[in-house]
Parts: sequence; structure tokens; C-alpha cells
Amino acid sequence: MVAVHKAAWLLLLLLAACAQQPPAPEPEPAPEPAVERKMESQPLKYLKGRTLKPQPTRPLDVRSRCTHRDAVGTRTSLNLQVKQAEVKVFDARVDIPKRGACRFNLKDFRQVATLPNVLLEAKNGSGCSVRMWEQGPRVTIAFNNCPAACEGQAFDYLWPIMVEAKSGRCF
Repeated sequence: MVAVHKAAWLLLLLLAACAQQPPAPEPEPAPEPAVERKMESQPLKYLKGRTLKPQPTRPLDVRSRCTHRDAVGTRTSLNLQVKQAEVKVFDARVDIPKRGACRFNLKDFRQVATLPNVLLEAKNGSGCSVRMWEQGPRVTIAFNNCPAACEGQAFDYLWPIMVEAKSGRCF
């Protein structure tokens, strides 16, 4: 029986040695060089047919003495005068319910830029900055890196102040 097993193994080995290897796959042809297509700008469907012009770069002129309360109870009080991009008066207070208040006063800042945006930087070196710019009929007053000017976590909830340039109304 052992001889039969040996013979079967020998026959199996012989057949395996005689078996042909499958042919090696042919190499794929090199891809054709890509044709560079020039991308063309397409107008957004909502802008098609509209004549939009860039906001002109001009010195900011705005005067506002306003208070505003929004739907969630945030109260804003602003006294602002900017003449020919020079800030003359800036006093802002924003009270955020259950968070605290933020206060900004011109005496704590120095003006470092006038065009295209008015930029105030904190004198104490904290990195706090206040930027003002015109956006259509409105002026935006935005605060950056100013948690020291606020109580608690109020700065995390502080939004820019918007002022209607002609009437001085804030919202």
C-alpha cells in the first residue's frame, strides 16, 4: 500500500512538472498623452444677466448713535463717528444674555489703517482688533481676538455690529 501511495505521488509530481505555465499577461499599452483642456469660467445661474459692480474703495464716512435689541435679547449700544476714514468717536457695548458683556472704547485702541478698511488695534498688545468697512448701504463693525474686552464667554457669542450708513440705525 505504501508503494501505491509512493507511485501516486510520483505520478502527481511528474504531471505537475509537465504542466505548462499560464502565459504571462501582455503589458498594457502606454496611455495616450492627456490633452490639456482650457477651463472656462461659467457664470453662476443666479448672477446671469445681472450687472454687479465692485464696491468702490473710498474713505469711510459714518455717524451713528444707536441702540438695538435682537430677538434673543442681545442689546447693542453704539456711539460711532468716522470722518474720511479717521475714527473720531467709538464706544460700543454689547450685552449678551446669560453670557456677559463686551465693551470697546476708542481710548483703548490706536488706528493702524484707513483704506480699504478702517482697522483699530488694542494698545495693550492683546491682539484685539476692530475692523470697519462699507458693504453696500451698510457699515460692518467686526471684532477679532478680543476676549479680554468681554466678561465670561461673551466674546464667543459676539457678532459684528451692522449700521445703516445713511440713517445711522444699528442692527
